[in-house]
Amino acid sequence: MSKVITGLYYSESHEFVKVDGTTGYIGITDFAQQQLGNVVYVDTPEVGDEVTAGEEFGAVESVKAASDLISPVSGTVEEVNEALEDQPELINQDAFANWIIKVTLSDPSELDKLMDAAAYESFCEK
Repeated sequence: MSKVITGLYYSESHEFVKVDGTTGYIGITDFAQQQLGNVVYVDTPEVGDEVTAGEEFGAVESVKAASDLISPVSGTVEEVNEALEDQPELINQDAFANWIIKVTLSDPSELDKLMDAAAYESFCEK
């Protein structure tokens, strides 16, 4: 069973958002990294780019497949997790600790459309 952390927001495309004030840390869930297998590359936007809820902002590539990253929220990219450039496998080691981008949320009400941990767990069991 994959790990799910309470207090985060989850999307149906298996991204999570950890919210700290008006900042959102976006990454892929433990379930997603298990499905992908060994992650070998993470494609990210540039700092200053705008991301839009429900739209692609990058991709994660594994030895098995490539998967688009779909932003669960809208906002401006403030930071990219540069450790993933040299060590994409960090996502396999701990998907929740290794967020992919940090954004300033432009519409915090979008969080209401996402799942909490319990809803996401039952979503993954389907």
